[in-house]
Amino acid sequence: MEILRHILNYAKSALSAPLLKVGSMQLTLWTIIYLLVLFFLLIYLSGKLRNLVAERLLTGKIADIGIRHAMASILRYLIIVIGTLIILQTAGIDLTALNVLAGAVGIGVGFGLQNIVSNFISGLIILFERPIKVGDRIEVGGVEGDVVRIKGRSTTVVTNDNITIIVPNSRFITENVVNWSHSGRTVRFRVPVSVSYDSDVRLVERLLLEVAAENPDVLERPAPGVRFIEFRENGLLFELRIWSTTLIQKKRLLISSLNFGIIEKFRQHGIEIPFPQLDLHVRRGLRKTVAAEEPTPEKADE
Repeated sequence: MEILRHILNYAKSALSAPLLKVGSMQLTLWTIIYLLVLFFLLIYLSGKLRNLVAERLLTGKIADIGIRHAMASILRYLIIVIGTLIILQTAGIDLTALNVLAGAVGIGVGFGLQNIVSNFISGLIILFERPIKVGDRIEVGGVEGDVVRIKGRSTTVVTNDNITIIVPNSRFITENVVNWSHSGRTVRFRVPVSVSYDSDVRLVERLLLEVAAENPDVLERPAPGVRFIEFRENGLLFELRIWSTTLIQKKRLLISSLNFGIIEKFRQHGIEIPFPQLDLHVRRGLRKTVAAEEPTPEKADE
């Protein structure tokens, strides 16, 4: 029993030993453990609260999932800021005594943590301005996929291959971002088609419109259209323009489906799709001309 009491007294003295003193404030090992535990609980519980607010509390009131997640994330950040101030006060830390440490941290942020701060500020800008939101189909820096989560430092994007890509938030502020669903989920697609010069152009137009009308993912309104783009070396270039809302996240699947329909229609009606050709003309008499220029043995001896 005496040994246990001795161990407890030793542990208490070790935990109460000051590690850092700033003014009248003393930072002990017990204070550090207390802060780490409470900060962990604050981050964990605020994350759970964000999910609860976005997925349950606001589901029946706000239909847009992007707005729900943005409001829940802002609420979480407010809780973290207020909770941090309360934790520091309950730990006996005088915030006015942290001016020196704040200055040192500011220097560190300016040099080593500038990317982290930049991404965090970009995350706040994204949440307030909402250039992208959860559920959007985006392209940025060669990354294409659906936005599934916007966090303080990064945004999670899932591709069609079910690959998760973590994109720093600063890229959405500093780079050009293609947002396929920013102004709505009705998007126009263009399908280029080349036919031979012998083709009936009005028949080509009619067949392309038939392919669009038979595809269930193509909208009737706005109506599909066909444009005669230009005369090319190998054929006539047309463009089928259609609108869709169902496959904007799988545009290659829609283009493939239309291409299958186009090739089948063209083959049924004898419409030829040209391929690059090269005409080679051989001039007769070239051999004789070259032979005449070669020196004879008698001329070579001279």
